[in-house]
Amino acid sequence: MRSQVTVSWGVPATYHFDLEEVQPMPHDLARSWLDDQFTFLGCEPIRPTGKVLTADKILAVAEAVGEERFRDEAHRAWAMAFARAASAALAKPVISIDVPAQSLSY
Repeated sequence: MRSQVTVSWGVPATYHFDLEEVQPMPHDLARSWLDDQFTFLGCEPIRPTGKVLTADKILAVAEAVGEERFRDEAHRAWAMAFARAASAALAKPVISIDVPAQSLSY
């Protein structure tokens, strides 16, 4: 089965992370990793109720770190950890994240 996470800031700025040969991240560790990043980056809940869904965390973290974190080879390890965490937290092998549109699909 194909396992890939795509993070996009538009057509010329689309980054694919192939997870086929990568050790899966355990679900609880993935959620914890996303929680830590969400807090560390100072992300805010987007819902008026304050409830933060896993998809909201993924979108907020991607937006907070910016395109360069996904583009630059120096940050490849972080970007792969993000992709692994997103895939495991949502329990979906193929995820597309459109940051400007605040859209996540699988």
